[in-house]
Amino acid sequence: MRGPRLRFLGGVREIGGSKLLVEDGPDRLLFDFGPSFSPRFEEFYVNFLQPRSTSPVKDLLEFDLLPRVDGLYSAEALYGSDLRHVPPEVHGVFVSHAHIDHAGHLALLDPTIPVYVGERTKRILDAIESSSGGHYGDHPWHVLPPGGRARVGGVEVEARPVDHSVPGATAFLIRTSEGTVVYTGDFRAHGPRGGETREFLAAAARERPIALVMEGTRAGPDPRPDRSEAGVREGVDRILGGSRRLAVVSHYPRDIDRLTTLYRAAVAAGREFVIPLKTAHLLATVGADLPPGAPVPGSSPGLRVYRRTKKVYYRWERPFLDESVDAAWVREHAGELLLSLDLHHFAELIDIRPEAGTPFIHSMSEPFSEDDVDDRVLHNWLDHFGLGFCQMHASGHASGPELLEIARHIGARSLFPIHTEHPEAFIPAAGHVVPPELGATYPLRSF
Repeated sequence: MRGPRLRFLGGVREIGGSKLLVEDGPDRLLFDFGPSFSPRFEEFYVNFLQPRSTSPVKDLLEFDLLPRVDGLYSAEALYGSDLRHVPPEVHGVFVSHAHIDHAGHLALLDPTIPVYVGERTKRILDAIESSSGGHYGDHPWHVLPPGGRARVGGVEVEARPVDHSVPGATAFLIRTSEGTVVYTGDFRAHGPRGGETREFLAAAARERPIALVMEGTRAGPDPRPDRSEAGVREGVDRILGGSRRLAVVSHYPRDIDRLTTLYRAAVAAGREFVIPLKTAHLLATVGADLPPGAPVPGSSPGLRVYRRTKKVYYRWERPFLDESVDAAWVREHAGELLLSLDLHHFAELIDIRPEAGTPFIHSMSEPFSEDDVDDRVLHNWLDHFGLGFCQMHASGHASGPELLEIARHIGARSLFPIHTEHPEAFIPAAGHVVPPELGATYPLRSF
């Protein structure tokens, strides 16, 4: 019987799209399954040009944007494809966190394949499904508590919580017949739950793993500043304290740590924090899993919910409507507010009419290039209304130097960098570094 082996179905020399297949004898486990952020996707699909809902696998396979694997996809998703449907040959899927590039393709998988996910991640996925029209498939869902274990055939998987820019992020210790494989998922140690990451790293080192599959988003050239969440707070405090106008902020809607930072900064500055309906729904759904001090709709002082003008409101929006505020109210109370507004809702600025000089806090990653379309559109709107741009963000990923230090600390027999455009940046790390090839299989006995 063949020993453990790794097959890399995504996340190879690209950011996002991590898809790791771990095989051990007859057992086959998949870790994460989402689309990549590779520019290659946007060579064929952009804006409203997307894979057809009636034949998603066929349309993605046409450009090698999905792995061609038997016994993985549902019969419905395979409609029209030259890949025939066969009974599942993957026995479990483990999801590290709720970002789209790790979970966004779950609905394409055969519905009989079990999906293992952390408690907090499952609540966030539920909130996304109910408010965004997304779907993750009707699988048998197995919810793992922090530190929980699951056995699939002869392989045991232990879920270890880590810090990331979305709650519930999980790394995995995968115990095979030959030893432990460590899969980090996405992680950092400079956020509010950095202690969880450090506990995971210590546990991983104790395993003396035969392989470390490690994300490397910030490996290689990375001009972004190493700002912590506390550093973001200091910057936002300065901006709010230096202006008597409305302040507007754009941030990742599911980064609850950032939401908490912005809420606390607003309250400390004597302002109210105004959030969109979708954010209010997320916070209400996550509920008990919110970090200490996080804003809670309906009970946190200084928190308001913004209501865009619409003809019809969805069922999930209705619980927040009675106490919500609109553009006219924001315009009247402008200097007392910090307004959360993402790019897709910038048309609200036409009704709000912010004063020239109003600070705009961009609390997200910088664009990947100067040709980033969304970035150009954002600045067109800011220039039109005379808003002042301020970049204030802490990454959800460990820095390049931190990654090398962590790799040395864990001391795995072999290191496989994924979720990175620069796997070669790990070569200075201790151990045997193997930049994987897409679709290639690596028997772990040979390392």
